[in-house]
Amino acid sequence: MKNQSLQSLGLALSIAIGFASCTGLGKLVKNSSKITYKVSPDPMEMHGDSIAISISGSYPAKVFPKKATVRTVPVIKYNGGERTLKPVVLIGENVEGKGQKIANAKGGSFSYTDKIAYTPEMKVATLELRVAGQVKNKIKDLPVKKSADGTIVTPLLVKSDEKAILGKDNFQKVYSHTETANIFFNINDAQVRGSEMNTPETKAFREYIISASKNPNVAFKNMSISAYASPDGELSLNSNLAEDRAKATIKSMIELFKDKKSKVDLAAAETFYSKVTTAEDWDGFKKAMEASSIADKDLILRVLTMYPDGETREKEIKNLSKTYTEVADKILPKLRRSVLTLNVDVNSRTDEQISKLAISAPDSLSLEEMLYAAKLTNDINTKLNIYKKAESKYPADWRTSNNVGYVYILQNKLNDADVEFQKADALSANNPVVKNNMGIIARWKGNRQAAMDLYKSASSAGTEVSYNMGIIDIQNGKYADAVNDFGTDNSFNSALAKLLNGSSDLVTSVIDNSADKDSALGFYLKAVAGARQAKADVVTDNLKSAIQKDASFKQMAKDDAEFIKFRDNATFKGLIN
Repeated sequence: MKNQSLQSLGLALSIAIGFASCTGLGKLVKNSSKITYKVSPDPMEMHGDSIAISISGSYPAKVFPKKATVRTVPVIKYNGGERTLKPVVLIGENVEGKGQKIANAKGGSFSYTDKIAYTPEMKVATLELRVAGQVKNKIKDLPVKKSADGTIVTPLLVKSDEKAILGKDNFQKVYSHTETANIFFNINDAQVRGSEMNTPETKAFREYIISASKNPNVAFKNMSISAYASPDGELSLNSNLAEDRAKATIKSMIELFKDKKSKVDLAAAETFYSKVTTAEDWDGFKKAMEASSIADKDLILRVLTMYPDGETREKEIKNLSKTYTEVADKILPKLRRSVLTLNVDVNSRTDEQISKLAISAPDSLSLEEMLYAAKLTNDINTKLNIYKKAESKYPADWRTSNNVGYVYILQNKLNDADVEFQKADALSANNPVVKNNMGIIARWKGNRQAAMDLYKSASSAGTEVSYNMGIIDIQNGKYADAVNDFGTDNSFNSALAKLLNGSSDLVTSVIDNSADKDSALGFYLKAVAGARQAKADVVTDNLKSAIQKDASFKQMAKDDAEFIKFRDNATFKGLIN
């Protein structure tokens, strides 16, 4: 009985071997080492949150069975799991169906691409090709082929150092100020009447000058006198009249400020005064007519348009005898004048004064002074308190809320910053500064598309916006766009973009001119650039500096597929072990 069982088993094995031989699967397995595969990239690479893999393969002649279907399944294996990509399906010349045909007599080649989402576990991983041939119900597995080792994840080094933008203050350490007054004259007269020097307007003018002269923060620059004659009478007489009115006005001002009680002496320099004269003030006449309620004003305004000549204008207007009487009473007297304009420079409070008041008496400061005061301190909490006080006192100005949000970004208080930027946006819709800052919040919350849309609407806000766009470009795998957005900026992210875009030779110069010149991360990126240029000394020298500054870079380098080709280098091994 036992012998009979053995005979039955032997017969079954013989049939199976014979069947496999007939199907060609045995020959396929036997010649599996002759099948070539090329995986690109090798190591695998993560770009834009995904791993894309291209595989090309070639079967030699007389290997691929005519009736076989061969499935090649790429599998990414990592500690704790694996991910399967879509299979490559190849079919023999006698097989109908979907798949790339491979001839038996001549052999053939195939190509394949696929993409899967990257997960952190895939950083330390291998790519296996699991191949199985099938004829009808018969399946034969070929030896597993290890095709790629590790995943390059260098884009993940991008720094989340987006640039928020402050609402700028309009504070000026020295600002210009003007005071004006009018002196009116009788018809055909250039004498400054005493009553004109005591009108409320001229009194206020004089009082300002007296007060300003006692203020050490005020510096007198000049006083201009613009003298006019009304557009009635002969041009030559009006020209002399305007000139005489200018001289009389200057003389009256000199006499006025020789007054010892005022302690102001503007007569000290004749050059302090300048004069401009207008013989026929048609511009003033037109403005006064437009603002009047005179019955025939439209007709008079047409006259001004129709006749450019002053003498003709005057004649045509006088022909409107009743109307002209009203013009002579209500319009012309206002044009017989001189306009005094005093120009001064005013020095604002000193930085020290503003800084002290921002703490002790913030309500005494103007909005611009408060915004400026926050810039004078490097203490982030003091800066925040000043902006909050400004927001409380001036809640209608978008800059106060925006700048509170700016500080919250520096403190990494995402939700608090979001609230403030929403306030600022409500106060100033479509403000590019606010949109930039809202873009940072959107990106930090994981919504890159919304962030990019906000940045595009904020393009006029400054170079900070394009820098922030560059960060998203790196994350999206658009490295040429990132290089363009970073422009000539010397920063870690700019160097990273250049490396990812294929210009590893530029990394060192950019890093060495950046704020990361002496940082562990800066040295690490230069080591990666050295690896891409196959420069062992650049790798080990910079990696040594990185590890000395931050020991965590030892393990990072050990796992980093950028350094696969250097893992047998004795110096490299000494650094990471």
